[in-house]
Amino acid sequence: MFNAQELLGVLMQGTLTGASPRRVEHALHTQGPGQPGGSQAQLLGGSGPSGETSPQTGSGLAGLVELAQGLLGRMSPPAAPPGEPPTASTGLAALASAVFGGGQGTTGGSAGGGAMALLSGLAFSALGTLGQGPASAPAPTSPAVLPLGLRSPATGAAEEALASHALVLLKAMINAAKADGEVDASERQRIADKLAAAGADPEAQAFVQQEIQGPLDLAGLLQAASTPQQAAEIYAASVLAIEVDTVGEQAYLRRLAQGLGLDEHVIQRLHVSLGVA
Repeated sequence: MFNAQELLGVLMQGTLTGASPRRVEHALHTQGPGQPGGSQAQLLGGSGPSGETSPQTGSGLAGLVELAQGLLGRMSPPAAPPGEPPTASTGLAALASAVFGGGQGTTGGSAGGGAMALLSGLAFSALGTLGQGPASAPAPTSPAVLPLGLRSPATGAAEEALASHALVLLKAMINAAKADGEVDASERQRIADKLAAAGADPEAQAFVQQEIQGPLDLAGLLQAASTPQQAAEIYAASVLAIEVDTVGEQAYLRRLAQGLGLDEHVIQRLHVSLGVA
């Protein structure tokens, strides 16, 4: 079986749409929760709203700092000094580096670990687990209660659950890419070429092509979301897979959000984090 987490990272690099890398960068480093003092920075052990360091929430991703090889090839932040928690900038750049490749991540490979961490962090933040708003201090959070995508699985069962959920997120991205109708032959070939260039193995490539050519399966996605955290991750993955600039895509996201039972405020937070108008 192919590595679903790694394939998820490959799709987030722009395999389905050029919007994916832009949305990742936005979430990590611009208006989204990745900005200094934001909730994504707090998850990575960065500074809180008043500038204080908040290491208690970042230990689950601290290892990503060692992977920092530049945000989208443009930054080369230094690693935190030994024994000190990562800063917001080094933690965010490390996560971005993990999403776009280069090293081994905390949850199963560089792109896979970074992609899962990003989606889990976005959902965790949007659901309000860390508190929202400039006057809201982050709630004390131990690594043990963080979503599975933000910590390494401690058991075989947890590893299987993480792999299974990564497969659901893959299907969510591909399903969203079909929201405007059938993906034509030329577009399928473009996706195949990108997968091959990214080094995806034949089984992973066959999975993507099979999913692309299959019917839209909204009901299957809705059944796969057993918790609000999973529901928010499915929605975030879906947004990452499309431009959200057509009536069909917008209608699909509305149906998905309604079926997942997501609160309007959660949807709005995800949209702001990912740079969706």
